[in-house]
Amino acid sequence: MKIRFIPTAAVLAAACALTACGTSPSGSEQASGPDTLTVWIMKDSVSDAYLQRFEKDFERQHADTVLDIQIQEWDGIGEKITAALASKDSPDVIEVGNTQVAQYAQSGGVLDLSDKVEELRGGDWLPGLAEPGKIDGKQYGVPWYAANRVVIYNKDLFAEAGITSPPTTRDEWLRITGKLNRGKTQGIYLPGQNWYTLAGFVWEEGGDLAEKRGGRWKGSLDSPQALRGMDFYQRLQALGKGPKDSDEAKPPQADVFAKGDVAQIIAVPGGAKIVEQANPALAGKLGFFPVPGATAGTPGATFTGGSDLIIPAASAHQDAAYQVVKSLAGEKWQRDLARTMSYVPNRTSLADALEDNEGTAAMAAAAARGRATPNSPQWAAVEATNPIKEYMTAVLTGSDRQKAAKDASDAISKTLNS
Repeated sequence: MKIRFIPTAAVLAAACALTACGTSPSGSEQASGPDTLTVWIMKDSVSDAYLQRFEKDFERQHADTVLDIQIQEWDGIGEKITAALASKDSPDVIEVGNTQVAQYAQSGGVLDLSDKVEELRGGDWLPGLAEPGKIDGKQYGVPWYAANRVVIYNKDLFAEAGITSPPTTRDEWLRITGKLNRGKTQGIYLPGQNWYTLAGFVWEEGGDLAEKRGGRWKGSLDSPQALRGMDFYQRLQALGKGPKDSDEAKPPQADVFAKGDVAQIIAVPGGAKIVEQANPALAGKLGFFPVPGATAGTPGATFTGGSDLIIPAASAHQDAAYQVVKSLAGEKWQRDLARTMSYVPNRTSLADALEDNEGTAAMAAAAARGRATPNSPQWAAVEATNPIKEYMTAVLTGSDRQKAAKDASDAISKTLNS
């Protein structure tokens, strides 16, 4: 087993020195023995057991290739990948966050895989993974796995309120949540700055956080559609006691939910395990459903997080690197990944891989309408200052929503065009 943990603080040259040479795309002289492909996988993305199974199977089918899988830390990874892409001794395959592809593609060091999309069945990819990987009409990132938020609910509190099934539309969701919001029970715990959830409501109304027009970005939280999304957020947020000036981490919403007097939260399904650890009495009493949309049978739009796979243009083994990407993105290893990690597979047609798990099945259903943040290399800078959070708090505390939305939109525009 050759999977190794490589600290981010390590000197890049040391990591690059681990990349063996072999046949280059230009046809240089081949070294003796099999080619060694360096693959960077992020820490805690997948289990060691999964990587071990993949490595063994891949090397069995590709006798001329040895995989050197190196585990990377998320902290500081942006600078490390940027440096690697500019190096002549880059790794061959890199896992990156789906919203980071634009940042790396801008450097010009990522291989264009547009001609491989059909072979990879890209027409079936989840939009929230595929769209961020496509920059200016070219596909640089290949979707690997996804995760998105669902509604986690307390089955006992639903039963006590006479609610026998989860809501299937947004209007029904508001009615049910209002019915649950009685006495000591909160209908929903929704912090005022949960901007990923707001993004879904904005998209559901046909709006966006920012739009690109004539080569320049414009923040669009002040559009009529986006304002309707904020209005829905405000109506839902009022059906609980969530703070208006903080996000889901302050305090940790799982701890609040674990007290047993909150009917619903919006989180990834794995959040239920954290709740149960905090309060074992809730084990087996938590249910899941997709964030409802405007019409029954269609989940609401939701933010899709996850990872894409990229191939550095400087890879000395581009053909073999593509085979690694093709395998990881293919049905066999997508189904294995879904079973092992409870992630949503990269293709909508593989959602049945999660049918036996209520939480991940709800997540997979929602993923079909998943979206990602604006596809700009500067979006990370927007999140760093996050005027969206300030806007949300301003509206929820009574400020003029139009002015607050315009201020936030102007801030987004300035950052994206800098």
